[in-house]
Amino acid sequence: MCMRNTEAVFSESLEKLPDAAMIREKVFVEEQGFETEFDETDSRSVHCVLYQDGKCAATARFFTEDGRTMHIGRVAVLKEYRGTGLGAEVVRACEDYAVKQGFRRFELSAQVRVTGFYKSLGYIPFGDEYMDEFCPHINMYKEIADDT
Repeated sequence: MCMRNTEAVFSESLEKLPDAAMIREKVFVEEQGFETEFDETDSRSVHCVLYQDGKCAATARFFTEDGRTMHIGRVAVLKEYRGTGLGAEVVRACEDYAVKQGFRRFELSAQVRVTGFYKSLGYIPFGDEYMDEFCPHINMYKEIADDT
């Protein structure tokens, strides 16, 4: 595997990390047609942008509702960086950040068409499929052992 120059940047404010909003706008709104991309959860999330060689490439957000489970969402990779492993890298960056805060259980709402990607990262589907706007989704979870 070749080395690449990536950096994960985190912020508790979407406004202070505008590249996160830009990536989400391009991927979810412009490419995929979602209409309700930004919501009240943004204000209580930590946002992550992954930069490669100084250019923004991927984003995700994460938050907790109960202090025990960290929810990861809005994982998006700009088109020109897809297939390079940066999607997995941004998810792992969020997990690593949360593990340092004591979290061991992660959940996410995955578009059904990308469940294979999340399964490759150790996530397991649970519950029934449901629609988010026009797109089928399913909940997935992952638990990390305390010794990691």
